[in-house]
Amino acid sequence: MATLIIKNLHASVKGKEILKGVNLELKEGETLALLGPNGHGKSTLLAAIMGNPAFEVTEGEIYLDGEDVLAMTPDLRSKAGIFLGMQYPAEIPGLNSADFLKSAMNAHREKPMSLFTFYKSLQDAYAEIGIPFEMSKRNLNEGFSGGEKKRNEILQMKLLAPKFAMLDEIDSGLDVDALQVVASAIRKEQERGAGFLVISHYARLYGLINPTRAAVLVNGRIAVEGGPELIEKIDKNGYEWIKTELGIDIEKETDSPMNKVSIGACATKVKINGKDSK
Repeated sequence: MATLIIKNLHASVKGKEILKGVNLELKEGETLALLGPNGHGKSTLLAAIMGNPAFEVTEGEIYLDGEDVLAMTPDLRSKAGIFLGMQYPAEIPGLNSADFLKSAMNAHREKPMSLFTFYKSLQDAYAEIGIPFEMSKRNLNEGFSGGEKKRNEILQMKLLAPKFAMLDEIDSGLDVDALQVVASAIRKEQERGAGFLVISHYARLYGLINPTRAAVLVNGRIAVEGGPELIEKIDKNGYEWIKTELGIDIEKETDSPMNKVSIGACATKVKINGKDSK
Protein backbone atom coordinates (compact mmCIF):
# COMPACT_ATOMS: atom_id res chain seq x y z
CA MET A 1 0.00 0.00 0.00
CA ALA A 2 1.41 3.37 -1.06
CA THR A 3 2.05 5.89 1.72
CA LEU A 4 2.67 9.64 1.62
CA ILE A 5 4.57 10.84 4.70
CA ILE A 6 5.19 14.49 5.62
CA LYS A 7 7.63 15.19 8.46
CA ASN A 8 8.27 18.54 10.15
CA LEU A 9 7.54 20.46 6.95
CA HIS A 10 8.35 24.17 6.94
CA ALA A 11 7.59 26.31 3.91
CA SER A 12 7.75 30.01 3.09
CA VAL A 13 6.30 32.33 0.47
CA LYS A 14 8.32 35.44 -0.41
CA GLY A 15 10.25 35.05 2.81
CA LYS A 16 7.18 34.70 5.04
CA GLU A 17 6.98 31.38 6.86
CA ILE A 18 3.56 29.75 6.41
CA LEU A 19 4.10 26.10 7.32
CA LYS A 20 5.80 25.71 10.69
CA GLY A 21 6.31 22.00 11.15
CA VAL A 22 3.54 19.97 9.51
CA ASN A 23 3.44 16.25 10.27
CA LEU A 24 0.94 14.16 8.33
CA GLU A 25 0.60 10.68 6.89
CA LEU A 26 -1.79 9.47 4.21
CA LYS A 27 -2.20 5.93 2.98
CA GLU A 28 -3.51 4.88 -0.40
CA GLY A 29 -7.26 4.32 -0.13
CA GLU A 30 -7.76 6.93 2.59
CA THR A 31 -9.57 10.23 2.13
CA LEU A 32 -8.33 12.96 4.46
CA ALA A 33 -10.33 16.16 4.89
CA LEU A 34 -7.93 19.05 5.52
CA LEU A 35 -9.65 21.77 7.54
CA GLY A 36 -8.62 25.05 9.11
CA PRO A 37 -9.22 28.81 8.98
CA ASN A 38 -8.19 30.62 5.82
CA GLY A 39 -4.60 31.79 5.67
CA HIS A 40 -3.20 29.09 7.94
CA GLY A 41 -1.40 27.04 5.28
CA LYS A 42 -3.73 24.48 3.71
CA SER A 43 -3.12 25.51 0.08
CA THR A 44 0.55 26.10 0.84
CA LEU A 45 0.87 22.51 2.04
CA LEU A 46 -0.58 21.10 -1.18
CA ALA A 47 1.56 23.39 -3.34
CA ALA A 48 4.70 22.41 -1.43
CA ILE A 49 3.95 18.71 -1.85
CA MET A 50 3.46 19.20 -5.61
CA GLY A 51 6.63 21.27 -5.96
CA ASN A 52 5.34 24.72 -6.86
CA PRO A 53 8.55 26.82 -7.04
CA ALA A 54 6.80 29.83 -5.47
CA PHE A 55 6.70 27.89 -2.19
CA GLU A 56 10.12 27.34 -0.65
CA VAL A 57 10.52 24.32 1.59
CA THR A 58 13.04 25.39 4.24
CA GLU A 59 12.96 22.33 6.48
CA GLY A 60 11.39 18.89 6.68
CA GLU A 61 10.83 15.82 4.55
CA ILE A 62 8.22 14.31 2.24
CA TYR A 63 8.33 10.65 1.27
CA LEU A 64 6.24 8.62 -1.15
CA ASP A 65 6.83 4.91 -0.65
CA GLY A 66 10.22 5.71 0.84
CA GLU A 67 11.28 7.93 -2.08
CA ASP A 68 12.34 11.50 -1.36
CA VAL A 69 9.64 13.67 -2.93
CA LEU A 70 11.52 16.91 -2.32
CA ALA A 71 14.34 15.62 -4.55
CA MET A 72 11.89 15.24 -7.44
CA THR A 73 10.90 17.90 -9.97
CA PRO A 74 7.14 18.52 -10.24
CA ASP A 75 6.84 16.34 -13.34
CA LEU A 76 8.54 13.44 -11.56
CA ARG A 77 6.19 13.89 -8.60
CA SER A 78 3.30 13.56 -11.02
CA LYS A 79 4.81 10.45 -12.59
CA ALA A 80 5.31 9.00 -9.10
CA GLY A 81 1.56 9.25 -8.55
CA ILE A 82 0.81 12.66 -6.99
CA PHE A 83 -1.86 14.90 -8.51
CA LEU A 84 -2.98 18.41 -7.59
CA GLY A 85 -6.41 19.73 -8.58
CA MET A 86 -5.81 23.46 -8.34
CA GLN A 87 -7.97 26.08 -6.71
CA TYR A 88 -7.30 28.52 -9.55
CA PRO A 89 -6.53 26.57 -12.76
CA ALA A 90 -4.53 28.68 -15.19
CA GLU A 91 -5.57 29.51 -18.74
CA ILE A 92 -2.87 28.46 -21.23
CA PRO A 93 -3.32 30.25 -24.59
CA GLY A 94 -1.95 28.32 -27.54
CA LEU A 95 -1.99 24.92 -25.81
CA ASN A 96 -4.67 22.63 -27.19
CA SER A 97 -6.51 20.72 -24.45
CA ALA A 98 -6.38 17.35 -26.21
CA ASP A 99 -2.67 17.73 -27.00
CA PHE A 100 -1.96 18.60 -23.38
CA LEU A 101 -3.89 15.62 -22.06
CA LYS A 102 -2.25 13.23 -24.52
CA SER A 103 1.23 14.45 -23.55
CA ALA A 104 0.41 14.15 -19.84
CA MET A 105 -0.95 10.63 -20.20
CA ASN A 106 1.97 9.44 -22.34
CA ALA A 107 4.43 10.91 -19.82
CA HIS A 108 3.04 8.44 -17.28
CA ARG A 109 3.49 5.46 -19.59
CA GLU A 110 6.52 3.52 -20.77
CA LYS A 111 5.21 3.47 -24.33
CA PRO A 112 2.90 6.05 -25.98
CA MET A 113 -0.68 4.90 -26.31
CA SER A 114 -2.30 4.49 -29.69
CA LEU A 115 -4.38 7.32 -31.05
CA PHE A 116 -7.49 5.13 -30.88
CA THR A 117 -6.88 4.25 -27.21
CA PHE A 118 -6.28 7.90 -26.36
CA TYR A 119 -9.44 9.21 -28.00
CA LYS A 120 -11.55 6.42 -26.52
CA SER A 121 -10.24 7.27 -23.04
CA LEU A 122 -10.78 10.97 -23.71
CA GLN A 123 -14.35 10.53 -24.94
CA ASP A 124 -15.26 8.36 -21.95
CA ALA A 125 -13.76 10.85 -19.49
CA TYR A 126 -15.47 13.87 -21.05
CA ALA A 127 -18.78 12.04 -20.94
CA GLU A 128 -18.33 11.04 -17.31
CA ILE A 129 -17.38 14.57 -16.20
CA GLY A 130 -20.18 16.13 -18.23
CA ILE A 131 -18.02 18.33 -20.46
CA PRO A 132 -18.86 18.55 -24.20
CA PHE A 133 -16.19 16.66 -26.12
CA GLU A 134 -15.85 19.63 -28.48
CA MET A 135 -14.10 21.49 -25.66
CA SER A 136 -11.10 19.21 -26.14
CA LYS A 137 -10.35 21.22 -29.28
CA ARG A 138 -10.07 24.48 -27.34
CA ASN A 139 -6.96 25.84 -25.65
CA LEU A 140 -6.45 24.65 -22.08
CA ASN A 141 -8.93 26.45 -19.80
CA GLU A 142 -9.03 29.44 -22.13
CA GLY A 143 -12.46 31.06 -21.96
CA PHE A 144 -13.71 28.35 -19.59
CA SER A 145 -16.06 29.29 -16.77
CA GLY A 146 -14.90 28.70 -13.19
CA GLY A 147 -16.98 25.54 -12.98
CA GLU A 148 -15.65 24.24 -16.32
CA LYS A 149 -12.09 24.77 -15.13
CA LYS A 150 -12.78 22.75 -12.00
CA ARG A 151 -14.38 19.95 -13.98
CA ASN A 152 -11.35 20.02 -16.26
CA GLU A 153 -9.11 19.41 -13.23
CA ILE A 154 -11.19 16.36 -12.32
CA LEU A 155 -10.99 15.22 -15.95
CA GLN A 156 -7.20 15.28 -15.71
CA MET A 157 -7.34 13.35 -12.45
CA LYS A 158 -9.54 10.73 -14.07
CA LEU A 159 -7.17 10.28 -17.02
CA LEU A 160 -3.94 10.22 -14.98
CA ALA A 161 -5.28 7.88 -12.25
CA PRO A 162 -2.87 9.01 -9.50
CA LYS A 163 -2.04 7.18 -6.28
CA PHE A 164 -2.76 10.37 -4.33
CA ALA A 165 -5.03 13.19 -5.48
CA MET A 166 -4.86 16.51 -3.66
CA LEU A 167 -7.89 18.72 -4.31
CA ASP A 168 -7.74 22.39 -3.36
CA GLU A 169 -11.30 23.72 -3.06
CA ILE A 170 -12.28 21.80 -6.17
CA ASP A 171 -15.95 22.41 -5.31
CA SER A 172 -15.84 26.22 -5.30
CA GLY A 173 -17.70 27.70 -8.25
CA LEU A 174 -19.71 24.54 -8.91
CA ASP A 175 -23.50 24.45 -9.02
CA VAL A 176 -25.37 21.59 -7.38
CA ASP A 177 -25.44 19.39 -10.50
CA ALA A 178 -21.74 19.91 -11.23
CA LEU A 179 -20.88 19.14 -7.61
CA GLN A 180 -22.70 15.81 -7.89
CA VAL A 181 -20.72 14.97 -11.04
CA VAL A 182 -17.39 15.85 -9.41
CA ALA A 183 -18.26 13.90 -6.27
CA SER A 184 -19.21 10.87 -8.37
CA ALA A 185 -15.84 10.99 -10.15
CA ILE A 186 -14.03 11.21 -6.80
CA ARG A 187 -15.97 8.23 -5.46
CA LYS A 188 -14.96 6.14 -8.47
CA GLU A 189 -11.30 6.97 -7.84
CA GLN A 190 -11.79 6.08 -4.17
CA GLU A 191 -13.15 2.70 -5.25
CA ARG A 192 -10.04 2.26 -7.40
CA GLY A 193 -7.95 2.73 -4.27
CA ALA A 194 -6.64 6.27 -4.72
CA GLY A 195 -5.83 8.33 -1.65
CA PHE A 196 -7.26 11.84 -1.32
CA LEU A 197 -6.23 15.00 0.52
CA VAL A 198 -9.18 17.35 0.16
CA ILE A 199 -9.56 21.02 1.13
CA SER A 200 -13.08 22.39 1.16
CA HIS A 201 -14.96 25.12 3.00
CA TYR A 202 -18.25 23.31 2.46
CA ALA A 203 -19.46 20.31 4.42
CA ARG A 204 -21.62 19.37 1.43
CA LEU A 205 -18.69 17.99 -0.57
CA TYR A 206 -17.40 16.01 2.40
CA GLY A 207 -20.88 14.58 2.85
CA LEU A 208 -20.77 13.29 -0.72
CA ILE A 209 -17.28 11.73 -0.64
CA ASN A 210 -17.22 10.43 2.97
CA PRO A 211 -13.68 11.15 4.23
CA THR A 212 -12.15 8.45 6.40
CA ARG A 213 -10.15 10.97 8.46
CA ALA A 214 -9.86 14.69 9.14
CA ALA A 215 -7.04 17.00 10.19
CA VAL A 216 -7.16 20.64 11.25
CA LEU A 217 -4.30 22.92 10.23
CA VAL A 218 -3.89 26.00 12.45
CA ASN A 219 -1.01 28.47 12.62
CA GLY A 220 0.97 26.42 10.10
CA ARG A 221 0.76 23.16 12.07
CA ILE A 222 -1.63 20.23 12.38
CA ALA A 223 -3.52 21.03 15.56
CA VAL A 224 -5.65 17.91 15.75
CA GLU A 225 -6.45 14.76 13.78
CA GLY A 226 -9.45 12.51 14.08
CA GLY A 227 -12.35 10.86 12.35
CA PRO A 228 -14.96 12.46 10.10
CA GLU A 229 -16.83 13.63 13.20
CA LEU A 230 -14.34 16.54 13.28
CA ILE A 231 -15.97 17.91 10.11
CA GLU A 232 -19.39 18.02 11.73
CA LYS A 233 -17.98 19.54 14.91
CA ILE A 234 -16.31 22.39 13.04
CA ASP A 235 -19.30 22.94 10.78
CA LYS A 236 -21.52 23.37 13.84
CA ASN A 237 -19.16 25.09 16.27
CA GLY A 238 -16.41 26.74 14.22
CA TYR A 239 -12.84 26.75 15.56
CA GLU A 240 -13.24 28.33 19.01
CA TRP A 241 -13.06 24.91 20.68
CA ILE A 242 -9.48 24.50 19.47
CA LYS A 243 -8.53 27.31 21.84
CA THR A 244 -10.71 26.23 24.74
CA GLU A 245 -9.99 22.49 24.49
CA LEU A 246 -6.43 22.43 23.13
CA GLY A 247 -5.09 25.76 24.37
CA ILE A 248 -4.13 26.90 20.86
CA ASP A 249 -4.79 30.60 20.34
CA ILE A 250 -6.19 31.58 16.93
CA GLU A 251 -5.88 35.32 16.63
CA LYS A 252 -8.40 37.17 14.51
CA GLU A 253 -8.85 40.65 13.16
CA THR A 254 -12.51 41.21 13.94
CA ASP A 255 -14.48 40.92 17.16
CA SER A 256 -16.67 38.17 15.74
CA PRO A 257 -16.21 34.97 17.75
CA MET A 258 -14.53 32.01 16.09
CA ASN A 259 -17.46 29.79 17.11
CA LYS A 260 -19.43 31.65 14.43
CA VAL A 261 -16.91 30.65 11.75
CA SER A 262 -18.14 27.44 10.12
CA ILE A 263 -16.60 25.40 7.34
CA GLY A 264 -18.71 27.44 4.95
CA ALA A 265 -17.26 30.79 6.02
CA CYS A 266 -14.79 31.17 3.18
CA ALA A 267 -13.99 34.83 3.79
CA THR A 268 -12.87 34.48 7.40
CA LYS A 269 -9.91 36.74 8.19
CA VAL A 270 -7.33 35.72 10.76
CA LYS A 271 -3.95 36.95 11.92
CA ILE A 272 -0.71 35.02 11.79
CA ASN A 273 2.02 36.51 13.98
CA GLY A 274 0.18 39.82 13.94
CA LYS A 275 -0.12 40.01 10.14
CA ASP A 276 -3.42 39.89 8.31
CA SER A 277 -4.15 36.97 6.02
CA LYS A 278 -7.23 35.80 4.13
